[in-house]
Amino acid sequence: MIRLLVAEDMHVVRSALVALLGMEDDLEVVAEVGRGDLVLAAAERTQPDVALLDLDMPGRGGIAVAGELAAAMPQVRVMILTGVGRPGSVKAALDAGARGFVLKTASARALVDGVRTVAAGGQVLDANLAAAAVRLGANPLRPREQELLDLVASGCSVRESAQRLFLSEGTVRNYLSAIVDKLGARGRVDAIRIAQDNGWL
Repeated sequence: MIRLLVAEDMHVVRSALVALLGMEDDLEVVAEVGRGDLVLAAAERTQPDVALLDLDMPGRGGIAVAGELAAAMPQVRVMILTGVGRPGSVKAALDAGARGFVLKTASARALVDGVRTVAAGGQVLDANLAAAAVRLGANPLRPREQELLDLVASGCSVRESAQRLFLSEGTVRNYLSAIVDKLGARGRVDAIRIAQDNGWL
């Protein structure tokens, strides 16, 4: 029997996943949570073989949770489930220790077979996303640049970003110019788009 933990913030989707997986004779959902920051405690309590994690959840995203599980409970294999396939997210998930990355557009059979493959120690990746992730290379943004671009993407002005990061407004503008140059973007909005498309934000 393969023991599963399902983490998905949308209740209807989570219920559907639990019902779908529970129909299989060799799969048992032993825990379900709606927030990323609840996963580790649930995993410690129920000892699943596979954790099926939504990429974007409140509390903590799937990639961060994958890293947390890899450090604290390396025996738990992680599959990331997402509605948006970004090559950068695939690479980040694999770097964090995930063994699978499945799109929500996949068939029920592909999901179930993927869970079995990951539980057996294999890897499950969408072929097109995997190829794109290999071509993508590393995230060119330093952590501070990424933090700043994330603030700007969330609607913070230069002044607000400077205050939050304890920097001068001139330094923030210099960082933003460097980010635009690094990403080959036409401006800040384009830089945000490029970073989001590649899974760097």
